[in-house]
Parts: sequence; structure tokens; C-alpha cells
Amino acid sequence: MNIRQLFQQHVAQTSPAPIGLEIVSASGNYLYDVDGKKYLDLIGGISVCNIGHRHPKVVEAIKKQADLYLHIMVYGELIQSPQVQYAQLLTSHLPASLNTVYFTNSGTEATEAALKLARRYTGRPDVIACNNSYHGSTLGALSVMGDEYWRSAYRPLMPGVWHYDYNSLELIDAVNENVACVIIETVQAEAGVILPNTEWLASLRKKCTETGTLLIYDDIQGGFGRTGKLWGNQNPEHVPDMLLLGKALGGGMPLGALVASNDLMQSFTNNPVLGHITTFGGHPVSCAAGMAGMQVLLDEELIPTVATKEKFFHKLLQHSKIKAVRSRGLLIAVELESADAVMTTLHNCLQKGLFSDWFLFAPNCIRIAPPLTITEEEIQQACAIILDSL
Repeated sequence: MNIRQLFQQHVAQTSPAPIGLEIVSASGNYLYDVDGKKYLDLIGGISVCNIGHRHPKVVEAIKKQADLYLHIMVYGELIQSPQVQYAQLLTSHLPASLNTVYFTNSGTEATEAALKLARRYTGRPDVIACNNSYHGSTLGALSVMGDEYWRSAYRPLMPGVWHYDYNSLELIDAVNENVACVIIETVQAEAGVILPNTEWLASLRKKCTETGTLLIYDDIQGGFGRTGKLWGNQNPEHVPDMLLLGKALGGGMPLGALVASNDLMQSFTNNPVLGHITTFGGHPVSCAAGMAGMQVLLDEELIPTVATKEKFFHKLLQHSKIKAVRSRGLLIAVELESADAVMTTLHNCLQKGLFSDWFLFAPNCIRIAPPLTITEEEIQQACAIILDSL
């Protein structure tokens, strides 16, 4: 059997019709298939490859760490310099209260850790989340996911979870002394790029403080420059009690993180001891790669270029079939008439050497989330292909 047949037989499929591109290499802003065809990457591994594919400094950091040690022991007992150094770098760019990092394997696992920590610290049962929210797909994360289509097949889920609309007053009114935490995205990505209302965030922070409810920001897709700032929300008046990171956190390697205060995080150390553990969370190679990637993001001053590139996409994406273009930085949703129109357009784009995708809760929108290293020439090329494909 050839590799395509082996793929279909031995690798678990999560959709009835996988794209099936056989990628043999990736570099910068491009993917290359087995036939040598190159594709401009407009989704960057779903907001993972913010500094492009295989940045030389990330590859160098991986090789350097691989020469020292790989996995050595369960998280938290041995001092591993890649973890320590990366935690220090991350917290040095966060508010003072977010000073302790729990590394995980993924953003989903960061969500799980946060839900456990909120219930452990507050002793409360309830959790509030948003409709059309995405926080991962393991059981706890699935319970706070805001779409019944994905939840219904796996019930019963975690009890005590209540969903309200993003930006709604009903959500704020529901926060009370029984609620352990409120979990929200800094930008609702899978809903098709829905932005938070600043006054709503302020009111939510105030209500959580008044009721002793922990506020969790999911910045897994919005972080690391994606929105034009280092973090999806940097307002000093809206600092969360916990911050969830993932995707670009690992520089292309698997990595997630829960960031909170040291006081909060101490709840994992007793009653029970080892209150949250992971075998591979904070893997030294992933931490070395992630730290190198974040340093590139800062040193090469990629974030200040995001706003100009965002405006350039808006300028070029003008077409009678485009209903709306919503964005926060280089997280962009291009709304078409229907999901079928999106799938047809994506197929046409692929044939022309442009790789893009759609949104879970907004299948009528094309996802644009390229590496932040994308050039204006490449933006022009990408938009021309999209318009031609329409």
C-alpha cells in the first residue's frame, strides 16, 4: 500500500473527507507537498506558527536541548532550566499577579487544569462559559464548549456548567457565590472573530471580584501577537485570575500553559498532594522551542507590523460575494453566503496554491490566521487567489 492508503487505514480520521495533502516540508510561510507544489499557508497550523515554519532560531534551540536531555521525570519535581527560563520570560511580560506557570501539553489541558484549580480553590460547583466558545475537546473542556452540536454525542458531561452569550448582561447577572469561575476567550475565534466589549469586560471583572469568582481568560488563539498585541487583552483593569496559553506558545512544538498567582497555584500541592500532574507537560524540548519562538517574536518586532497587515487584508478583500470581514489583528473571518460557498472557495484556493480553512461555529467564514511573518506581497497574492476563487 502507498502512504495515502496507509494514512486512511492506520491514522484515526476525524472527518469523513480529509484534505489529504501529503506535506513533506514546511519553511517560512509555505508548505510543500510530495509533488513539489508549494502552498502559501494562511492558517499557520491554526495560529501555532506565528513566526513561520521552522524558524532557524527555534530549530537551533530544539537541537541544542536534544543534545542535553529529553524527558527525565514527571513535571514539578526536578529543576529543568527550559521550564524555569521560559516561565520567567512569560511572567516578565504579564501583570504581576500572573506570576506562576503550570506547563501542559496543550491548550485543552490548560483548560482542564484551570477548571480543576477553580473548583479546588473556591470550593464551589458551578462554571459559567459562553455560547460559541471553544476551549478544547477533552471532557471538561468539551463541557464548557459553547455549541451543542459538538457536546451532544458525549453526554453526560461535567455538571454545573451554564452557557450565556458573549458580551451579554445575562452572563454577568448569573455570576454569584456558587460560581467557581467564568471562562471566556479574549477573542471568540471559532465563532468567526467576535470581539469583546470593553465595558462588558470591566463589568465582568468587577462582578467576579465582588462574588469571589475566578475569572479565566482563554488566550490560546489570541496570544503571542496574533491580535496585534502580545496578549489578546492587555487592559490593566481587566486582569484575569488565570490565563490559558497554547498554540504559538511552543514555537511549533506541543505546549500549553495555565498562568495564575502563586497563591492560587499552591492549591495543587496539598489535599490532595499532586493535585494536578502531567507526564509530558512542559517537555524540555517544547519549552526550549517556545522560549526561542517568543524571543524571535520580540526581537524581530513582528507584533508592530500586524495592524498594517490587517488593514491591507481589509483593503484587498472587496468582492460582491463577501458579506463581511471581521478581524482582530491577523485573526480574520471572511464571511460568505454559506458553508458550501466557503468549502468551494477553499477547494479552489488549494488548487491555486493557497491553504486556508473555516471556523467551527462559523462555517460560512473563511479563516485567515497566517504567520505574522507574512509579507505585503504575499498578502496581495493571497487575496488575489481568494477573489479569483470566489
